[in-house]
Amino acid sequence: MILIPSLNEAAASAAAVAAQASSSGVPSLGFPVDTVSIFVGAFIFALVVDLVQHKNSQEISLSNAIGWSLFWVALSLGFYGWLRWMMSVPADVAAYYGGVEAARSTYASLFLTGYTLEKVLSVDNLIVFIAVFKFFNVKDVLQHKILYYGILGAIVFRAIFVALGAMIMNAGWVAYAIFGGIIGYAAVHMLMGDDDEEEEPNYEEMLLVRIFSKFYPIFPHLVGNRLLVGRPEAETRLRELGESFSFKEGVRRWMTPALICLLVIEGSDVMFAFDSVPAVIAVTHEPLLVYSAMIFAILGLRSLYFVLEVLTKYLVHLEKAVVAVLFFIAFKMFVEAFVKAGFHVPHALHVDHTTSLYLVLGVIGLGVVASLLFPGRGEGERA
Repeated sequence: MILIPSLNEAAASAAAVAAQASSSGVPSLGFPVDTVSIFVGAFIFALVVDLVQHKNSQEISLSNAIGWSLFWVALSLGFYGWLRWMMSVPADVAAYYGGVEAARSTYASLFLTGYTLEKVLSVDNLIVFIAVFKFFNVKDVLQHKILYYGILGAIVFRAIFVALGAMIMNAGWVAYAIFGGIIGYAAVHMLMGDDDEEEEPNYEEMLLVRIFSKFYPIFPHLVGNRLLVGRPEAETRLRELGESFSFKEGVRRWMTPALICLLVIEGSDVMFAFDSVPAVIAVTHEPLLVYSAMIFAILGLRSLYFVLEVLTKYLVHLEKAVVAVLFFIAFKMFVEAFVKAGFHVPHALHVDHTTSLYLVLGVIGLGVVASLLFPGRGEGERA
């Protein structure tokens, strides 16, 4: 429940931004009470269901993960249905789009495009999680616990990033150009790959780990599912392993590799947000739609992780599809920047919201189909 104030703070900050007139003259959707209530209700329902269903952090089977992934997708599509057929629309917005139905259709398409984009971009982030878990030798049950805390952190950080991003977008064409550059850079980085990929990372040098280690020194072994351990538990674990360890006097708790793993997961997600948040904001500038699209995508990540852990070796061409989508979004941002800067842009270069949705879904679908038809190509790259 501690997450709701963060959501309200982000909404209040974004509302102040949405209240300002945009340079394009498009009226803001704002924060309709009914839609905000539905979103917050669905959000609380999702957290309660997740807490009750997974309170014992039991190992998740593939069939269970697939079932829960479908549940989260269905919940997201339910919110899409609300936007498409039931949400209230301000009079100025309805007049701008030519009627309530047209406005609902536009905003529903924007939400679904943002949701799809955040979902497919998260695939690369989840692949990083797989590598991190292997590095720390974290197994299924403990993975479940770490992912749960990691996703709670991601919800809070997304609220902060969306509020900041919405304010930055009011800087005009410069903001569009900067966001377009960030998205384009992310696409190029994914396309080129990481030259240092084969080097063993030193996670203990990460900023978050260094900060926490000042309060909780590192104990080098996993102790059950514990993130922090006291000296008695640590000594018991050392006796089991037949090893010794130099304990610092005056220290009551040590952090295990599980907590280090959680900090690395959280840190990598924050870095991932620098790519994904601008990409979703590029689709729609409405803070409510941006944040709701991200939250609905994030809520299903834990289940999707266990599905992806099995399927990642088969979806060898999905990353190429994600790169193509990012280049498309960056292109849209630069077109918007030119328009806002007062330059003439040919009408053919403008892509409407519905077409954007179909393009994003189509390109991702092609990536999946290509992976199924040509599974042999790209296996070395994925490995």
